[in-house]
Amino acid sequence: MENAAKLFDCIGIQAQNPRADLLNAKVNGVWKSYSTAEVHEKVYQLAAALLAMGISAGDGTTEGRDKVGLISNGRPEWIIVDLAVQLTGAILVPLYPNTSLKEIEQILIEADVKCMFVSDADLCGKINAVRDHVPSLQSIFSFDQLNGCTSWETLLKPINEANRAKIKSVSDLINENDVNTIIFTSGTTGRPKGVMLTHKNIVSNVYGSSQVLNQIPLEEKRALSFLPLNHIFEKMCTYIYLFNGFSIYYAESMDTIGPNMKEVKPYIFTAVPRLLEKVFEKIMIEGNKLTGIKRSIFLWSIEVAEKFEHTGTSALYNIKLAIADRLVYSKWRAAIGGNVKAIIVGSSACPVRLERIFTAAKMVVLEGYGLTETSPVISVNQYDPTKRKFGSVGQLLKDAQVKIAEDGEILTKGPNVMVGYYKNPELTAEVLQDGWFSTGDIGELDKDGFLRITDRKKEIFKTSGGKYVAPVPIENRMKESPLIEQMMVIGAERKFTSALIVPSYPNLKLWCDQNKISFALHSDVIKEPTVIAQFQTIIDSFNSEFNHVEQIKKFTLLPDEWTIDGGELTPTGKMKRRIILEKYKTEIEKMYSDVGSPTLAH
Repeated sequence: MENAAKLFDCIGIQAQNPRADLLNAKVNGVWKSYSTAEVHEKVYQLAAALLAMGISAGDGTTEGRDKVGLISNGRPEWIIVDLAVQLTGAILVPLYPNTSLKEIEQILIEADVKCMFVSDADLCGKINAVRDHVPSLQSIFSFDQLNGCTSWETLLKPINEANRAKIKSVSDLINENDVNTIIFTSGTTGRPKGVMLTHKNIVSNVYGSSQVLNQIPLEEKRALSFLPLNHIFEKMCTYIYLFNGFSIYYAESMDTIGPNMKEVKPYIFTAVPRLLEKVFEKIMIEGNKLTGIKRSIFLWSIEVAEKFEHTGTSALYNIKLAIADRLVYSKWRAAIGGNVKAIIVGSSACPVRLERIFTAAKMVVLEGYGLTETSPVISVNQYDPTKRKFGSVGQLLKDAQVKIAEDGEILTKGPNVMVGYYKNPELTAEVLQDGWFSTGDIGELDKDGFLRITDRKKEIFKTSGGKYVAPVPIENRMKESPLIEQMMVIGAERKFTSALIVPSYPNLKLWCDQNKISFALHSDVIKEPTVIAQFQTIIDSFNSEFNHVEQIKKFTLLPDEWTIDGGELTPTGKMKRRIILEKYKTEIEKMYSDVGSPTLAH
């Protein structure tokens, strides 16, 4: 690993310890495994075909290299295409499967994409819909067998030594500073930006992040993958697996993660906090169905988990933990295969309460921090208990540097920092000065070298009274209530701070059942005075932790969850604050024009 300079060097490393199940996915309801030899053969076959089609490194410059587009769910073919494109010296431009037609068109035109790989009929239809507006696009290949679209398998033909020699002569010219992918960020505002990442950027991150695996007791190296592979977090973690001898299983969809975990029995997986929230929500729903002593034991076990610390716990606490593990936590682990040792979390802040609970249950949550522009990891908590701390995003990665600007912004420098934004030198110059990248996040380094994120620089707002409010810490703290699913704190240029709240409807239903309140439509239940009063009690209990200007004076309960498809969330689950403000401007105005109690959406 230390000698690896390019991402495709994982091929040689894998060949030394081949696996029968390097990449795996469900095909017609049955798990299909691709061995190391099969994967490598397909990579070389595709690379030979791409070279024969004229896909190349061009004049060797980033703009001169051909661009190959890829829009697909996570599956073995995704990695095979990625590695094959790397070997040709071309640049991969991956897109989110749920990218809008307008953004697809913008990205393909801006990147001059020459050929596209798509996974299924729906995504093939999206590319065909914009094809006439993308002059550079010459061909489309599909992973699934589709009418009217050329199968990628037509490209996979037996290759000879001459083919292999040609691929080697091309790949030998590629160096670690060559851009191998341009990832267009989803962005919470504005047009996507093309982040140019080199082999060195990502390999340095793979090497540094691999330290997270130290001390994890792995009887078998098996990972489950379900986050979008075009997101640098999942792609980089994939290469951690590929460089470290893991087999990777791809979930069929986000809806089948639970059943797939039971089948695969993974030891490790990556997730966003939203998924952990959903898993814990289901745990609480099942636990609250219990009665008598079983329910008492379940609720006691939650209390025990909430007090978990990485180190320094008392003998009495450890006895309680062992009892709770035997009676309750072991069942949680069994429900997701029984083997999970670590869950690597990124993309957005993870509630500390959830980290404690899952870690207490021996599914250690390792939260990290970074951006697409940093390949992505800047810091991460490690499996070693002395190298993790609740409320932090871990210690800095090897070779990553961080300094805190006068206004609190985190600046970072290192081999993982991008070379710039594609065709956008002005924006590049804005965020990259003397090698230091401006993250846009506010944070601090504690005395032990653990980084803490306190807010997004652009999300801090000023009330009409001239006081500054950082919304993220308020939202994260209040979302620790089981009844609050989503929350956005608002108040820019307003006389007080307020909030939009999406209740956790499964938990709210349980609460309503326990309090003999009718629960039918979401829009009806949030009008119930008793329900509103309960949320007021929750808000009041948290408000005491914040100063006067930060306290939530009014809130609006909303009937519908914010989603990616609904347009309120980015593909990585971050709130699109501008969109939410616009969508609920009527409800917001009502809060600021009404005098008196909390409001609710109709």
